[in-house]
Amino acid sequence: MREAFLETVADALDTDPRLMVVLADISSDRLDAAGARHPARVVNVGIREQLQIGVAGGLALTGMRPVVHTFSSFLVERPFEQLKLDLGHQNAGAVLGGIGASYDYAAAGRTHMAPGDVALLDTLPGWTVHVPGHADEAAALTRAALPGDDRVYLRLAMYGNAAARPTGPHLVPIRTGSARSAGVVVAVGPMLDRVLAATEGLDVTVAYTTTPRPFDRAGLHRLAAAAGHPDVLMVEPYLAGTSAHEAAAALEDRRHRQRSLGVPRGAELRRYGTPADHDRAHGLDTEGIAKAARDFFLV
Repeated sequence: MREAFLETVADALDTDPRLMVVLADISSDRLDAAGARHPARVVNVGIREQLQIGVAGGLALTGMRPVVHTFSSFLVERPFEQLKLDLGHQNAGAVLGGIGASYDYAAAGRTHMAPGDVALLDTLPGWTVHVPGHADEAAALTRAALPGDDRVYLRLAMYGNAAARPTGPHLVPIRTGSARSAGVVVAVGPMLDRVLAATEGLDVTVAYTTTPRPFDRAGLHRLAAAAGHPDVLMVEPYLAGTSAHEAAAALEDRRHRQRSLGVPRGAELRRYGTPADHDRAHGLDTEGIAKAARDFFLV
């Protein structure tokens, strides 16, 4: 997904004079050719992420379209005040491409993990958040985001689904349950393949989204209304419960149950290990999701 994002941005630099890339060392070598073609529009500020966002805010106020890229932990968590003030409070737009996701680079330690990034951005108004599940989706979402003036965060994972799916703003039913089904499972981005495997044999609707913000409340309402039960299981690759309030708002007119799967709150896995180790520990591998789905729906 990182390569798809960077290649899309590099190509767009050749045709859109508003674009300007602001780097903080990370991936700078991958944009050497684009920087040689456009030396004034590919800027590396070094490992100064607060400055990186501040520069992006200033560029946006002059009419440029800044594209900012580094690890998500350094892109969202470290410069959060600048995101709040230099972009949000100034109503300035930018495209943020973050890599590392929750723990893709687990061996690099806690500094490179950001399971709370989407929840943190959720405290600020006006952000669109894309969580692609495939490199082709990452490219399509990047192309769509570059021409605008809004604030967009692309959460780029190292791992994803086997095939690309539609990337529109709406929940997309991938597997539809019967009129007597147990409910709806919402899979975000790279969680889809394991959700499909985990719910095989369960009478549930599986819906997919690459754009959890703004959340498709109307779409979830329709899917829940068509199901036998309006119960919802949210499976997100970041902090558990990040979208619980969105599901609750979507279904506030009907009695329902809901459960959220994601990186658990209130606990920190201190053995760095591998991404697969973290998935197993957090119940986000296929087996963990299958157990949670059975426990939730088969009551």
